[in-house]
Amino acid sequence: MRLEQIVAQLGGRLIGDGSVEILQVGALSSAGRGQISFLTNPKYRAQLKTTHASAVIVSEKNASDTEIPRIVHANPYAYYARVTALLNPPPTRAQRVHETAVVLSPLPVSVTIDAHVVVGRRVCLGENVVLYPGCVIGDDVSIGADTVIYPNVVIYPRCVIGARTIIHAGAVIGSDGFGFAKEGECWVKIPQIGRVVIGDDVEIGANTSIDRGALDDTVIGNDVKLDNQIQIAHNVRIGDHSAMAGCVGVAGSTTFGKRCTVGGAGMISGHLEIGDDVHVSGGTLVGKNLKQPGQYTAVFPLEPHIDWLQNAAHLKRLAKLAARVEELEKKLEDMSKTQ
Repeated sequence: MRLEQIVAQLGGRLIGDGSVEILQVGALSSAGRGQISFLTNPKYRAQLKTTHASAVIVSEKNASDTEIPRIVHANPYAYYARVTALLNPPPTRAQRVHETAVVLSPLPVSVTIDAHVVVGRRVCLGENVVLYPGCVIGDDVSIGADTVIYPNVVIYPRCVIGARTIIHAGAVIGSDGFGFAKEGECWVKIPQIGRVVIGDDVEIGANTSIDRGALDDTVIGNDVKLDNQIQIAHNVRIGDHSAMAGCVGVAGSTTFGKRCTVGGAGMISGHLEIGDDVHVSGGTLVGKNLKQPGQYTAVFPLEPHIDWLQNAAHLKRLAKLAARVEELEKKLEDMSKTQ
């Protein structure tokens, strides 16, 4: 597409030759002729002078840092995402039901069912749903229009998937939550009778697991983005427009508000309340309610191992040191009164 065509569709302010043809996107350091790049991180600003890209996407404050054709937009990263989608539309798939699929429910003619898919009884599929090879859709499942489910995804019975959702390979939706009651030395399984209810425009990464509720439903709100290998336990509720990076674990019955984020490997204890606009840094363990918006971090900074050992030894003594300081403060206070 020509630059002027991109701007006509996506907006932004064009500076320079609008007839430049763009074939693909690329990074500032490696882009070449026919590619468009973008600048969001100021530490890469110098690469604007050396890039071989045919055009770039920049913010207003960087518009004068280069002479090559450029699109100026308030959010270059989001604009880059839309340009990428524009230049790389999803492949068109034939609307058909593969002869090896096992389908026990009526289907719209617009769906695509690939090889070895199993669709259970009383399943409701919306228009243009795509099920890649090996998917298993349990009885009484509902899947909204334009949803794409990649290979070997398993959706257990009675779960609800919204429209325009993407579920990547190997994800498991609606397996039993980890519910057991202790009786003597044994564990008694608690039947998990809730569902998983997923909203519209959600994306769920590869090998992510979302457990069904024990009594009430596990609920994933609209426009939630979950990375690969995430564990969402039973009765968790995640508010609209939230996002979680890879290897996050959320224990049961924790509730997130809207627009929350959790960095990679963040661990969230159970039965907590996380308010709107709470952002948890990667590797952080959350063990209490976070009701106020803002960034929360509980990661000890990286340092040489020998220094870490020394600091860890000091940390073990903090309680004793605090008691000694309190005792010394009391003695100083008594001395001041005496004087």
